Amino acid sequence: MEKAQETLQAWKGRVEQELDRVMAFWLEHSHDHEHGGFFSCLGRGGQLYDDLKYVWLQGRQVWMYCHLYRKLERFRRPELLEAAKAGGEFLLRFARVAPPGQKCAFVLTRAGSPVKVQRTIFSECFYTMAMDELWKVTGDARYQGEALDMMAQIVHWVQEDPAGLGRSQLAGTPASEPMAIPMMLLGLVEQLGEEDEGLARHYAELGDWCAHRILQHVQRDGQAVLENISEDGRELPGCLGRHQNPGHALEAGWFLLRYALRKGDPALRAHVIDKFLLLPFRSGWDPEHGGLFYFQDADGLCPTQLEWSMKLWWPHSEAMVAFLMGYSDSGDPVLLRLFSQVAEYTFRQVPPILATSPQQTQDGVQSQVMGQPMSLYEPQCYSTR
Repeated sequence: MEKAQETLQAWKGRVEQELDRVMAFWLEHSHDHEHGGFFSCLGRGGQLYDDLKYVWLQGRQVWMYCHLYRKLERFRRPELLEAAKAGGEFLLRFARVAPPGQKCAFVLTRAGSPVKVQRTIFSECFYTMAMDELWKVTGDARYQGEALDMMAQIVHWVQEDPAGLGRSQLAGTPASEPMAIPMMLLGLVEQLGEEDEGLARHYAELGDWCAHRILQHVQRDGQAVLENISEDGRELPGCLGRHQNPGHALEAGWFLLRYALRKGDPALRAHVIDKFLLLPFRSGWDPEHGGLFYFQDADGLCPTQLEWSMKLWWPHSEAMVAFLMGYSDSGDPVLLRLFSQVAEYTFRQVPPILATSPQQTQDGVQSQVMGQPMSLYEPQCYSTR
């Protein structure tokens, strides 16, 4: 136990140091003081190489600023809150493609004009998270109203009628459910219900529905977590059905661990640790070079995604969160060991900010890092095998 505490304290100090460096970078370089919102296409030295604004990333940065302001005393600084509010107001003015319609853009110009729309719910999900966190730190009822209205629209699209997303229902398109949909909804259920017992009760049934749908992605007699399944919970034929994303499975795992904790269900916690943490890690970890593969095929065939063997930063971030959370809930030393294994690889291969161009690392594995913090963004940050 003493050695475990030493390990945890050492990693806590290291992560705190990296978080301070990352926040300093984004506070200095990412704020658009003319139009509002945030720049995300930044080089290692902070230089701007594209001024397009991605709604996912606008929402995430607002959420992160507010969350740090709310949770950590050292980030309770006026400039952080003001930047979050400015980002939130930019989203309020420009995120929706055709107000009062709720569909959000995927990409905006610097001044806020829509460039591209995705036929998914994810821009809207990150918009909702941003608005809810702004409500929590400011008490401004406008933000909570925005969050709840958008949540109602997302639930309508998912459970009742997806027509508003703009996806054509072609005759040959299989009726499938990607795991990301119930996973994101489960995250929103927790976000909106945090510190609000009334909303927690209101969304409890939706949370149960989400957890049930995620758990259906455990297929093949419990031996595989599949990214896509049929709407009735069965394996789909072909590459779509065999598709696996270890990072998504681990991410779903820690969402489910939070759900099991709220429900007070130790049996579910044990099942989640086994099927959503250990199982995808065993299949997804590269035994030769280390790191988690981006995509896999459940039958061991070559995935159709050309980037399948790359080692992106975000699956490793999800794995660290999942294993540390699993250890906190269960005390199983295996999970702490796996956290340390993933953390050592990640901090060695994919540091959040570098001052140099893509370089050859010590063991010959190339990493390209675009400077974004692991907690905020999905940069073009890959390692080859």
